[in-house]
Amino acid sequence: MTVISTDIGYWIFAGLAALWIMIPAYVPNSAAALFGGGTPIDLGRTFSDGRRIFGDGKTYRGFFGGVLSGVLVGLIEIWAATAFGLGALPHQTFLSVTLLATGALLGDLAKSFLKRRLGKDRGESWFLADQYDLVAGSFLLILIISPQWLFGNITLPIAVWIVVMTPLLHRVVNIIGYYIGVKEVPW
Repeated sequence: MTVISTDIGYWIFAGLAALWIMIPAYVPNSAAALFGGGTPIDLGRTFSDGRRIFGDGKTYRGFFGGVLSGVLVGLIEIWAATAFGLGALPHQTFLSVTLLATGALLGDLAKSFLKRRLGKDRGESWFLADQYDLVAGSFLLILIISPQWLFGNITLPIAVWIVVMTPLLHRVVNIIGYYIGVKEVPW
């Protein structure tokens, strides 16, 4: 039986490790909003229900700009871990940061597809789905392509921190994006 530590230092480190792991997944959504615009991924097409597949808010420029931003931040993490001897933090690889960044925006696309099917408008809040789509997409893509990395780095305390910090960071970043004019709504 595994015993979870009650030591505060253990939990603080788990929180830092969770943030370290998730930065390449957290960055793409914000970067996609900054780089967005241009040609929609669905090219304006509708699904069999008559609604747009994804909507105007999901563009090629936003998707690729977001993924590249997440990968770039991940590469900086990899460099920093080597340059500053941060070996105690979870080990990021080019593959892991690419999967985290890509999975985050694939999760966002999947959520947008489902929102359209449910008749929700662009920018309309969808509690929990709006906050955890990037986590689900990232983890699912890593589970499919690199499960050994996922199970080697995501411990129960790290998973708890990810569940707790994701909606908090999501809210703060969206409020900032709204006030600087890159998001239409603060959620």
